[in-house]
Amino acid sequence: MTVLQKKADNPIEHLTPEDIELIGKELDDIRQSVIDTRGENDARYIRKVIDVHRKIELGSRAVLLASGFPPAWVVGTIGLSVAKILENMEIGHNILHGQWDWMRDPKIHSTTWEWDMASPADQWKHSHNELHHTYTNVIGKDNDLGYGIMRVDEDQPWQPFHLGQPIWSFINACFFEYGIAAYDLELGAVVAKKQTKDPEFRARAKAVLRKIGKQVAKDYVAHPLLSGPNFLPTLAANFTANLVRNLWSNSVILCGHFPEGVETFEKKSIDGETRGEWYLRQMLGSANISGSQAMHIMTGNLSHQIEHHLFPDLPSNRYAEIAPRIRDLFDRYGLNYHTAPLPQQVGSAWHKIIRLSLPNGWLELTNRRNLLSQLAVLYKMTTGSPKVRRTLQRKLTAGVRLTRAAAA
Repeated sequence: MTVLQKKADNPIEHLTPEDIELIGKELDDIRQSVIDTRGENDARYIRKVIDVHRKIELGSRAVLLASGFPPAWVVGTIGLSVAKILENMEIGHNILHGQWDWMRDPKIHSTTWEWDMASPADQWKHSHNELHHTYTNVIGKDNDLGYGIMRVDEDQPWQPFHLGQPIWSFINACFFEYGIAAYDLELGAVVAKKQTKDPEFRARAKAVLRKIGKQVAKDYVAHPLLSGPNFLPTLAANFTANLVRNLWSNSVILCGHFPEGVETFEKKSIDGETRGEWYLRQMLGSANISGSQAMHIMTGNLSHQIEHHLFPDLPSNRYAEIAPRIRDLFDRYGLNYHTAPLPQQVGSAWHKIIRLSLPNGWLELTNRRNLLSQLAVLYKMTTGSPKVRRTLQRKLTAGVRLTRAAAA
């Protein structure tokens, strides 16, 4: 297995093939221990979360009928935002992973659940469960890493259009559910290959448009109309709740795979990959968020992203229970268990987005004293020919080496 990011120290160089397979065996044992003890407590948990979500949503929508009264607007909007986050993160995402299929409850099953999201459940399950969780952080295979719109690794050649990466990343965060729908459709690739008339694509596109139509009718027509004279405040409340949900879910997803120090992998690294190597890739390619139980629930327990990627089909409420055993495994084999509070992980992810929107080493070498000269270099790389970009990139890379050598 080859880590794509070029580093002076390979984080798995000390592991032997035997070590990796032992890690896999220990993780299989941890997984089985949860499967053997799933039961009524777990079923009670998910049913309670669903019940709480529905009460919060109904209560918030009732309060918003009087949304012309500012306190009612604030309370209703906060409540609806919380309800939408709960439904997407702890309920929808995890049900669609099949985490609760063992209950054999047709109302809480991955084959029947449809969530409050622009992307139809069946399309999301294919792109997320089948592709992302199989090819986690493999450049060119896992499009969840950057959703196909970001430069996500230093080895990806920098192009001038990458300068806009922070802007379109923020826009994508604001309308995240629609970005996911487009990603699930593989819209960019379909348009690039001029396959928009393909019958299969058209069928999937129609399904997405129908789903979006239902979402729009519910949030921006039916509910505001029920508010009568408070139509516009209620419409604004629904828009705000969707915006909050999108920004929150985008932040959680960024924290799971994009902070500095999370590894990415070459396509060839998965050739002949063993079960132990697959586990190791999930361990190195994921990051956790530390925090309270309430925060874990509001992230859909994706704050335990490492545990989730190791065992995506285990009940989310069990991740906190097995996390100490997973961390102990990391420690015993000399691996970095990447965890930090939410603000730190979000900041790290956005730092990486900005850093990779610029040529390699540019941000690291730039300070107040040399800002003008560095901006001149950036201008030349943006407007110059590919040959000019390559020449200046080599100079930046050499400068980084000298700076790091001096600091050492």
